[in-house]
Amino acid sequence: MKNLLQLFVIFCASVDFSLRLNAQDSQFDGLNLGLGNLYRLSPAQTRSISPENFTGEKGNAGISTNGPAARGAARELGQGWKISPNVQIAPHSTFTLAEISGPGAIQQIWMTPSPLDKTRWFILRIYWDDETDPSVECPLGDFFACGWGHYCQISSLPVCVNPGSAFNCYWQMPFHKKCKITLENLDDSPMAIYYQINYTLTKVPDDAAYFHAQFRRENPLKNKGLYTILDGVEGSGQYVGTYLAWGVHNRGWWGEGEIKFYMDGDKNFPTICGTGTEDYFCGSYDFDTKGPDGQPHYTKFSTPYTGMPQVIQPDGHYESQTRFGLYRWHITDPIRFQKDLKVTIQALGWQSGGRYLQLQDDIASVAFWYQTEPHKKFPPLPSRDELELH
Repeated sequence: MKNLLQLFVIFCASVDFSLRLNAQDSQFDGLNLGLGNLYRLSPAQTRSISPENFTGEKGNAGISTNGPAARGAARELGQGWKISPNVQIAPHSTFTLAEISGPGAIQQIWMTPSPLDKTRWFILRIYWDDETDPSVECPLGDFFACGWGHYCQISSLPVCVNPGSAFNCYWQMPFHKKCKITLENLDDSPMAIYYQINYTLTKVPDDAAYFHAQFRRENPLKNKGLYTILDGVEGSGQYVGTYLAWGVHNRGWWGEGEIKFYMDGDKNFPTICGTGTEDYFCGSYDFDTKGPDGQPHYTKFSTPYTGMPQVIQPDGHYESQTRFGLYRWHITDPIRFQKDLKVTIQALGWQSGGRYLQLQDDIASVAFWYQTEPHKKFPPLPSRDELELH
């Protein structure tokens, strides 16, 4: 009987140890946050990088004594009173916004650049772990779905643009070893950037893929009626979003074209094919609604997953072309691929006789996706002249 009791005690102790071990293994990592799990405690550590704390180090924020306000607005108040709210980036130079040792995840980025109308010349790059080629390379405005150098209000889940020129993104960006974020100024004049990068230091799941964003532009299209949003992706992952800055060169409707997703060895024909440009962006019938004059008009909209928040129309002066900004986030419907991915969209309008017209518009895009590393090197970013808004 005594031996049985000892065995029972040993068994209970082993069960208790196993339960505690499993509890530790299942400890909440502080990722994938939402209203449904905000109550959960986690050993994750919250950190933030800004001009008031370039390293994100604990207890190291707001200690600057020589920022741009030190000699002006804060000269009578001193340390701790908004000494370094922004950074000036010299012409044709690159500034490192953040360098973080992981594991962890970027959870939110806020930025406001000046001047706003030159954001195509401010290039955002993000490098994961020890890579030398960026996984994100994109003009600043386009990354935040605001590519035409004009403010447009956006209210989506991963990207918000708020008055007066505040760029925000909530894409979760996990990394295992290291994160480096830089901003390059291609302009001949200095630019100012206010920014805050909020992140967490925590254990990252082994199956976490890396965030990528790639910019392209053709003006005019090299191949009539056909624009490539993304090509050359190798590895496994999921495509999660598209931003298009579309400038129209012809009269009439421009969005009859279909988007196509070629994946995992697709050659002549894709696995996924849409029915029209406005349909892909979850609109219909040319994005038209009737205005007070009873005539159809383009209708701007911004929703959690999709929108056309920007419609720039001729003003009788220098704004001579109609231009659009559109986004589509694949948050509940990611496009999953195992080996490779290519994304294209047709540019089609109408001509006489009810025939399609292959357009040669000005189209710029940002493709957003997660994938395993290493990634294939991006094509060269367009030159400064090719980036310029005309």
